[in-house]
Amino acid sequence: MKVEADLEACQGYVCCLMAAPEVFDIDDDTAKVVVRMASPGENLRGKIEEAVRSCPSRALRISD
Repeated sequence: MKVEADLEACQGYVCCLMAAPEVFDIDDDTAKVVVRMASPGENLRGKIEEAVRSCPSRALRISD
């Protein structure tokens, strides 16, 4: 599994960080998402899928 973020689409809503803090963070300077784990383990898939679903700007995606 690979996690990707579209920084141009990101509006810094922080929903991803709340859903999966192990995988996402927010850059203090840009207020944009930072993917801390680009290839996380399957054990985090549920949290990542929740982050993708909860992103209002649709800036996140998972590829297998």
